[in-house]
Amino acid sequence: MKDFITVRTLLMENESHLKLELICSRNGLNRKITSAELHRPGLAISGFVELFTSDRVQIMGNTEIKYLSGLSREELESKINRYVEFEIPAIIITENNEIPEFFEKAAKRHYISILRTPFSTTQTTHLLGEYLEEKFAPQVSMHGTLVDVYGVGILLTGRSGIVKSEIALDLVERGHRLVTDDLVIIKRKSEDILIGKGTEISQHALEIRGVGLIDVGRIFGIRGVRMQKRVEVEVKLVDWKRGEEYERIGMEDSMTDILGIKIPQIILPIHPGKNITVIAETIAMNHLLKMYGYHAPKEINKRLKEYMQQKNVIPMDKDMDYLKKDHE
Repeated sequence: MKDFITVRTLLMENESHLKLELICSRNGLNRKITSAELHRPGLAISGFVELFTSDRVQIMGNTEIKYLSGLSREELESKINRYVEFEIPAIIITENNEIPEFFEKAAKRHYISILRTPFSTTQTTHLLGEYLEEKFAPQVSMHGTLVDVYGVGILLTGRSGIVKSEIALDLVERGHRLVTDDLVIIKRKSEDILIGKGTEISQHALEIRGVGLIDVGRIFGIRGVRMQKRVEVEVKLVDWKRGEEYERIGMEDSMTDILGIKIPQIILPIHPGKNITVIAETIAMNHLLKMYGYHAPKEINKRLKEYMQQKNVIPMDKDMDYLKKDHE
């Protein structure tokens, strides 16, 4: 998570799609923005500053400009002077509103940049809010491989050399999509959403031992890659050890914590002859079933209990007699 961005960065990265223009002051472009939250000054420009969150980017729309335009010169100067005393990162004027001349002069004196956009206040708040949320989102870098399998984001983790990249390559060849290999940058976008992607330099590159680096996007085309994906399941690959206990039934989902968000974690032992690619596909489909409310171990356990509680249980030997006669 970034601690801050500058007003200059905000202007440069939003100048095009928000059509931002700098009214004044260039000296304020180096000010730091430390919060993803935006603020409508409202009461602050009327003089009530007790609860004024001045550390946020300020959005002024028709209401604020209309209010300022209706003030007498003395009232305007008094309220603006009080307002710009605070360490405001920047002020954004929406709908191409014209601001009072004194407001611009006061902002220049205090090195506060004023930007203007033709977008409405609602549109500006939405677009800029998304931008700042992305910039300030908590993030972590993990060693692993992220693939999109049937629309489910599967994060393959495990020691170096345990064939994560080879599994990803096999999945891509079967029609699934690679997001990134080796280094996965994961951001928490909201209360329960994790988004993973790779770095720009190594994007869509796979390291296959004995072969070297390959460009999945060039080899398999656009169908084999995607830029980012929600991280929904972690599949942790481990070396199979004789005598080690591994999950056999899966009645309760094991969970792992990434950036404060819990997602299912599956510990998958690796040994020769095991088709991990098909298992990964099955994990994805099983996860989708759970999302639709079907939990296989619980359903089988429920059927078993119902079977055992029946008064007239069909003896197992009769079942076997039937099966012996089934020649299809």
